[in-house]
Amino acid sequence: MLPDQLPFLAAAIMVVALLYSSVGHAGASGYIAVMSLFSLAPAVIKPTALMLNILVAGIGAWQFWRAGYFSWRLFWPFAVLAIPLAFVGGYINLPTPVFKGLVGVVLIFSAVRFFWRPADDSVKQVPSLPVSLLLGAGMGLLAGLTGTGGGIFLTPLLLMMRWAQAKPAAAVSALFILVNSAAGLLGNLSSTKSFPPFAILLAIAAVAGGTAGSWLGSRWFEPALIKRLLAVVLLIAGLKLILTA
Repeated sequence: MLPDQLPFLAAAIMVVALLYSSVGHAGASGYIAVMSLFSLAPAVIKPTALMLNILVAGIGAWQFWRAGYFSWRLFWPFAVLAIPLAFVGGYINLPTPVFKGLVGVVLIFSAVRFFWRPADDSVKQVPSLPVSLLLGAGMGLLAGLTGTGGGIFLTPLLLMMRWAQAKPAAAVSALFILVNSAAGLLGNLSSTKSFPPFAILLAIAAVAGGTAGSWLGSRWFEPALIKRLLAVVLLIAGLKLILTA
């Protein structure tokens, strides 16, 4: 990426953070999509996305915890194996074609998510410990490999299986993203011994956009329209990654 493109990238990150936060999402897949559209290398995308995840998920996790929606009983079985495997995933640097293909599929999955609505928000049951451990391990590894944090898998899973209502699911997913992103970033730094210097500027842009989006989303924005716009961006970025892998 050329130096004169950095202001445009920061502006794009700010817009994505604004849009995602306006509909109650942290934005991990959106940040990856934007960086992919700017043709950044996987070695830059993954640690930057993980750093942004830590920032926005930390804010979300704190807010949900203060509001009383967080469930430790639901969280820890998913997280206990996810954290070390997120470190492993962060440590592993996939070949560029493999990384692009995998992340492309993840972005398309995330886009489809915006069009899905659970038919029933009631809780039917809680997952068994073996099921939670196994699923958490898989999501943790994917989180570290792709830089997504794992929340884009955990939230729809909790809702689809009726293991949690929407706000508790979001609360558990926020902390899940936070701990996996921290572990994944530590693994990545242990492997690469480097960190993109411009990531701090993107973090400032994400905080500014997220703060504005949270305010606007509660007053002015139409959530359905925003989600469809985000889905289009994710689909374009996902297809770009897959077709150029």
